[in-house]
Amino acid sequence: MKALLKQVRRGAAGIFGALSEVLKEVFDEAAYARYLNRAGIASSREAYAAFRRECENGQARRPRCC
Repeated sequence: MKALLKQVRRGAAGIFGALSEVLKEVFDEAAYARYLNRAGIASSREAYAAFRRECENGQARRPRCC
């Protein structure tokens, strides 16, 4: 019984981890599309690099509450 419960927990952790990664990807894609529209540029390596820099700079400036 304990072994089965351990397998279920391991499986659930894997599923939730994968779901978390999928959601991060989906939301980054939407943010990137908004960035391209706002900047008025086409998708490219350089545009994505600029997008990532902007995201990282925005996160670095954002104060943490707790």
